[in-house]
Amino acid sequence: MNATDLKLQLYGFEHFNAVGSFPVSHYLLPYLPTSTTTLYMIERFCWWFHILGVLAFLNYLPYSKHLHIVLAFPNTYFSNLDAKGKLSNMTAVTNEVKAMLDPSFTPPSSDATARFGAKDVQDLTWKSLLDAYTCTECGRCTSSCPANITGKLLSPRKIMMDTRDRLTEVGNNIKVHGSFVEDGKSLIDTYISREELWACTSCNACVEQCPVNINPLDIIIELRRFAVMEESQAPASINNMFGNIENNGAPWKYAQMDRANWTQQQ
Repeated sequence: MNATDLKLQLYGFEHFNAVGSFPVSHYLLPYLPTSTTTLYMIERFCWWFHILGVLAFLNYLPYSKHLHIVLAFPNTYFSNLDAKGKLSNMTAVTNEVKAMLDPSFTPPSSDATARFGAKDVQDLTWKSLLDAYTCTECGRCTSSCPANITGKLLSPRKIMMDTRDRLTEVGNNIKVHGSFVEDGKSLIDTYISREELWACTSCNACVEQCPVNINPLDIIIELRRFAVMEESQAPASINNMFGNIENNGAPWKYAQMDRANWTQQQ
């Protein structure tokens, strides 16, 4: 297109005014026809082919993984600016604690049935769902994940891809039936296994490495909360810790009055 444009400029063809140099395209001039009509047809065909190709790709974007080209900007804008080690509190639990500490506190009424954590994509926040569609699948999160490096099953990249796949499946379900019809599947177990969830060390390495500020840990934490608080399912080591916290007020197995005993040892 540029080569024919340049040649038509040199011929003084109508509407093709000199606009500058073409350092690469000018090498093609000897291979182009000399007829101005043919040159004009070639230039117009290339121009329309280029424009229509761009418009076709823009329509293809929402159906491809390249959607991240568009979503990377809003996803970065809405990034969580809190310290990466800070986890969000659950409103239902917070209200219960406030009621325990202050008998005069009255929790706000809510018609929605409270669910602890997330079982499926419907329970995740809009930001986590935006993260899933923003994922570029570059794999930097997985390559920096200490659990993955040591051979564990966890892959933060897979967590995001599984969330996106499940979200697409739920969307197709709603599209077919008008509203979501239970399909016997869920994000936890069907797509993401318990072994993957509990392999995570919550170190935030994946969050640090993501070039578009995606947070796979948010999804992992919500799925863990569901497993623990809704299903009472957790690894034995974590159940031991819960028992110690309940009985001793700390993760350790020692009673509170015995915690300082080590200072008395010779």
